[in-house]
Amino acid sequence: MAHAFSTVAIFGKPQAQGMRQTLLDIARLARASAANVVFDAATRENNGLTNFPGRSIAEIGASADVAIVVGGDGTMLGIARELSSHRVPLIGINHGRLGFMTDVALNQVGNALPAMLAGRYETDRRTLLQATVQRKGAEVFTARALNDVVVSRGVTGGMIEFIVWVDGATMATQRADGLILATPTGSTAYALSANGPILHPQLGGLLLVPVAPQTLSNRPITLPDSVVVEIELTEARDASAHFDMQSFAQLGPGDVIRVQRSQDVVTLLHPIGYSFFTTLRQKLHWNVMPTEEPGRI
Repeated sequence: MAHAFSTVAIFGKPQAQGMRQTLLDIARLARASAANVVFDAATRENNGLTNFPGRSIAEIGASADVAIVVGGDGTMLGIARELSSHRVPLIGINHGRLGFMTDVALNQVGNALPAMLAGRYETDRRTLLQATVQRKGAEVFTARALNDVVVSRGVTGGMIEFIVWVDGATMATQRADGLILATPTGSTAYALSANGPILHPQLGGLLLVPVAPQTLSNRPITLPDSVVVEIELTEARDASAHFDMQSFAQLGPGDVIRVQRSQDVVTLLHPIGYSFFTTLRQKLHWNVMPTEEPGRI
């Protein structure tokens, strides 16, 4: 058994309607587990939770033992990036659509959450990316990403052309609609839609996936997560770099996007018995009965 938590911070999906009762129920469960409960200041204000203290991200990072995130994977991505440097573990309650990272369903909260807050949980550490945009040798933008860094053409432009270096060695020159550099966590996001493989979250790898490449032999490739990947735009009328699709930077010819594994990690907590393969079956509808599997009788 892991240790129990004494201070619990709760985050809600930004601007979502109809969450107040759910947030109250979760706060009461946490209090019943003998935990001090604080809310993210924006969540407290948006939902009128005036009976609970509200705290900034920095204050929560300094004082909370665990954060409960109520929302979808997009909500989790934003909170995870902000709290990663504080090493606060995260519990995801699914109040969204897909829920690869917010894996505790609302109807499971009453049973799962008290046990987890008492110290009965499984720990899952995820790779985080650190990225910069460099222009004429100067750093003009920096961001983190838990899912992916995406270089893509703009709405008015054609294909973009870019060179990819891995640890300083030239890997490829490509023309495509874009390029995705994904973590194992992000392999089930945009990279999956672009025909990339699914990476198990515990793999130490990064995934490079071209988006609609001009040359069909340009295929996804998996790299060690110890490498530094640099992507230089050599031709683009209109292009941008996106980080978890939640922040972006405009790009021009000669700009270099430099990406490497962050020293920080994101720690997700799951109920005892959590299985990544169960999540895949549920979210991707891999509901194949044992008797229907190839090679099974």
